[in-house]
Amino acid sequence: MSTMSESPAERILVWDAPVRVFHWLMVLCFAGAWLTAESESWRLVHVTLGYTMAGLVAFRIVWGLLGTRYARFSSFVRGPRAVARYLGNLLRGRHEPSTGHNPAGAVAIVVLLVLALLVTVTGWLTYEDLAGHWLEEGHEAVASAMLAVVGAHVAAVLWTSWRFRENLVGAMVTGRKPGTPPQGIRRAWYSVAAVMLAAVLGFWAMQWSQAPAAGAHQQTAAAHDRRQHDDDD
Repeated sequence: MSTMSESPAERILVWDAPVRVFHWLMVLCFAGAWLTAESESWRLVHVTLGYTMAGLVAFRIVWGLLGTRYARFSSFVRGPRAVARYLGNLLRGRHEPSTGHNPAGAVAIVVLLVLALLVTVTGWLTYEDLAGHWLEEGHEAVASAMLAVVGAHVAAVLWTSWRFRENLVGAMVTGRKPGTPPQGIRRAWYSVAAVMLAAVLGFWAMQWSQAPAAGAHQQTAAAHDRRQHDDDD
């Protein structure tokens, strides 16, 4: 009778559309910004992607307070003891399935949000020439730290998916994970995701339309840098 009364496991909706769109836009922006970091001809793309990351992080903070059940920070941020216990069990081959983010994944998310804020702020200050050369080096150091955390996060996701037969990448695409109906969220909030995507695309279009002016600004900044180097010499 107890077996019959339990709800069978099925694919339930866990990740709403805004969380998924945010996740993949952040992947695109960080990868694009990293690849264009050393190219003067792609500087506008680099800056645009950096500003986009800042906007995405701001949205994620708001959505982490007001969003759906598993999007909220209160549902997945845990203390050091819970994280240590989870990692210890994982190393011993005991996996604790989580409907939302697991404790280790939650740490990675919080760290990445903080690093994304730091990298965009230092990048803006560097681009506007509001600080010295030391800040540019700090910007590169923060970006490298973020890349390291991203690499560790991706490796952990792939290893967990393979070791415990849990397709975490697929879940961030479809929004669905194994569970029982009461554990799922009711709405995907596609309207919020559509507004966010439209805002990002609109911002990119605006930046593209202002490309000549931005290019002139970059030439001025480059000339200023050359003068600084000449003065140092």
